[in-house]
Amino acid sequence: MTAIKHALQRDIFTPNDERLLSIVNVCKAGKKKKNCFLCATVTTERPVQVRVVKVKKSDKGDFYKRQMAWELRDLAEVDAKDASKENPEFDLHFEKVYRWVASSTAEKNSFISCIWKLNQRYLRKKVEFVNVSSQLLEELPKAEESVPSGESQSVAGGDEDALDDYQELNAREEQDIEGMMEVCEYAISNAEAFAEKLSRELQVLDGANIQSIMASEKQVNILMQLLDEALSEVDTIEGKLSSYEEMLQSVKEQMDQISQSNRLIQISNTNNGKLLDEIQFLVNYMDLSKGHIRALQDGDLSSPKGIEACINASEALLQCMNVALRPGHEKLMAVKQQQHLFTELRDTFARRLTNHLNNVFVHQGHDQSSTLSQHTAELTLPKHSPLHRDLLRYAKLMEWLKNTQREKYDGLSRTYVDYMTRLYEREIKDFFEVAKIKMAGTTKEGKGNKFATLPRKESALKQETESLHGSSGKLTGSTSSLNKLAVQGSSSRRSQSSSLLDMGNMSASDLDVADRTKFDKIFEQVLSELEPLCLAEQDFISKFFKLQQHPTLAQGEVESDGGVPSRQPPPGEHRHSMSLTEKDMVRLMMNKIFQSIETELNSLIALGDKIDSFHSLYMLVKMSHHVWTAQNVDPTSYLSTTLGNVLVTVKRNFDKCISGQIRQMEEVKISKKSKVGILPFVTGFEEFAELAETIFRNAERRGDLDKAYVKLIRAVFMNVEKVANESQKTPRDVVMMENFHHIFSTQSRLKISCLETERREAKHKYTDHLQSYVINSLGQPLEKLNHFFEGVEARVAQGVREEEVSYQLAFNKQELRKVIKEYPGKEVKKGLDNLYKKVDKHLCEEESLLQVVWHSMQDEFIRQYKHFEGLIGRCYPGSGITMEFTIGDMLEYFSSIAQSH
Repeated sequence: MTAIKHALQRDIFTPNDERLLSIVNVCKAGKKKKNCFLCATVTTERPVQVRVVKVKKSDKGDFYKRQMAWELRDLAEVDAKDASKENPEFDLHFEKVYRWVASSTAEKNSFISCIWKLNQRYLRKKVEFVNVSSQLLEELPKAEESVPSGESQSVAGGDEDALDDYQELNAREEQDIEGMMEVCEYAISNAEAFAEKLSRELQVLDGANIQSIMASEKQVNILMQLLDEALSEVDTIEGKLSSYEEMLQSVKEQMDQISQSNRLIQISNTNNGKLLDEIQFLVNYMDLSKGHIRALQDGDLSSPKGIEACINASEALLQCMNVALRPGHEKLMAVKQQQHLFTELRDTFARRLTNHLNNVFVHQGHDQSSTLSQHTAELTLPKHSPLHRDLLRYAKLMEWLKNTQREKYDGLSRTYVDYMTRLYEREIKDFFEVAKIKMAGTTKEGKGNKFATLPRKESALKQETESLHGSSGKLTGSTSSLNKLAVQGSSSRRSQSSSLLDMGNMSASDLDVADRTKFDKIFEQVLSELEPLCLAEQDFISKFFKLQQHPTLAQGEVESDGGVPSRQPPPGEHRHSMSLTEKDMVRLMMNKIFQSIETELNSLIALGDKIDSFHSLYMLVKMSHHVWTAQNVDPTSYLSTTLGNVLVTVKRNFDKCISGQIRQMEEVKISKKSKVGILPFVTGFEEFAELAETIFRNAERRGDLDKAYVKLIRAVFMNVEKVANESQKTPRDVVMMENFHHIFSTQSRLKISCLETERREAKHKYTDHLQSYVINSLGQPLEKLNHFFEGVEARVAQGVREEEVSYQLAFNKQELRKVIKEYPGKEVKKGLDNLYKKVDKHLCEEESLLQVVWHSMQDEFIRQYKHFEGLIGRCYPGSGITMEFTIGDMLEYFSSIAQSH
């Protein structure tokens, strides 16, 4: 084992700067016996790295190779399996458990002991040892206790220290030893003589050293004499230095006095400078010019120059009041006087400004009210741009008032809102009365001589409209009186134009179209007048009251400009609640000012819907467009919110209109004594679709119309089948065929994309019922022949061979000839002529389907003829039996009958 250890050290570990400390011959437990060596090694360089290396003999030669290595710090546990019995097995727990069987228990114990020592020395007892004999582990601790702490490392090393004691000679040491041995050749043979020679040489060297020391005594005495002379010179120099120091002491005292004086002068200058800065600060930032004081006390708030002077003075006053005073300034009498002056000026000017603006509101209101009379006869709203332009001159003063006197600012805001609410309420009330008069006039003018005219003039109608409002000027929300006026002259027209059922009974006259177009223009004019009015007022409120659509400053914050120091206003200056954003304040003011708009719009919409329910189509399109426009400008504006609320009402009326049409379809009754023809609600749907497509062209709410289309067309389909089932005068197939043909034609012409499925369904129903009607009708001209061949087909279906049918008693050749003789060409033509007359009686003239049906009957008759001939050929072969007429005769019959009628 020693030879193997030296070989491994030489061949594997020395080239890698490693020393081999312990080795054990092992094989893996439970597998084929393939021996290898586990080696415990340390590196020769610092820091020391300890490894467990697996070495295996090469298969190709008699040398060893390094197969695997583990760092000792990765070793978690050493398991010796049994501490009391000899057992060569042991486990090493690295990243996984490696199970080994040693060649002998002694080698295993020696290897585990080496691992224990390395763990104690380098890993600080990190590795856990399990099932290891205590005797094996006792040696090292005892050795550590028996030596001082400084030497414990050399003892703990064990085998490693033994290797540390042996050091190889370097090249220089080898050369010195060789030189000495060459001089003393007998050193090897006679060591005692060599040692004696070395001793004698050492004594000679010691004697030489002693003599050298004794020879230098004289030189030492000379050196001592020189040192004494040097000390005397030093004493002389020290005396001179002491005299110099006494002379400089007085100079130092004088310089200290001068330095103290300079320091006091510098402190005085610094204090004077700081005092000057404080005075300049107070003078610069707390001094208000006489011109500003005069403008605040007596400035003209009517002229542009006076307003400009007041604005500059108020800004200067605000800067002076908001100066951030330094500690101690408040105790100065001059500062207290200035602050008192500023407060008085602020209160005085705020009071003057509030009174003046209140007077401006009143005077401007009187001027604005005087112009209302010229708008009463026209569908226009007065413009408030002059009022806004005059008031915007005071916008900066309002901002100053907002920052300094919030109570007066809020009071002024409430005064403006109350005044403008009354003004706008009168204007909007008059504006909507004119709109309602014009709507009622639309009905009166549109009907002319066809319906009863309205007996009252516009003034009387306006007087009746005013009865809708209370004495206080607020709207009552009721339009019953005006609706009665409008309905008295137009009840007949509404009964004709408000349903699909009745639309089918009339021809969508030009008068109805003109009435609706005029209503559409009136409604558009109303919205077009309201929109700029609301937007202009909201823009004015934002600018005049400085409500710029963003959250207000937190309480106590004051913006500073121009680099002037600012302070937080003292408690009590801002007592208002800042929980609302400026955006919310604008919305609240607009809701108060225009509180009557939504009520009046709903009243106008109700009137239009009552005059003609189809007005809801126009209103839905117009209202949707204006809502879309308002939301693009400002989605949260008052106009956008209000129009959105009204749009909900318009959409509800539109849905109610569609539901009413469906309900009227379901309630339709037909005459039992006349033919049905095209049902009125089918024609009504066509005219409704034409009207709707005209109104909703490029509209934003196209989806609402598409949903209504689907509801209406499904109701039309269902009620057409209902009427067809109830029809007694007209066959069911005719009712279905004509009406679904009309529906299919309408949808094909209008090309409504959302009804493409229903269009195909209508075509399918029309085709099916046309075929059914043709087949059922053709059974009558050749009735006996039809019955005969149906019997033949029944026998064949029962299993009788076709060529054997002629042997059946009821279907022999004689019976066939008898039936054929009953239908000569003359009788067939007569039967077809009667069929033509009957079909003509069933079909209506509006749809012009007679020739289509007649042509289909011709094709079906030819098909039956060929079918009969085929049965004769198969069931009666060689009989020579043929029909009394040919296909050419049939074509001539159909053509002559059609031409004769």
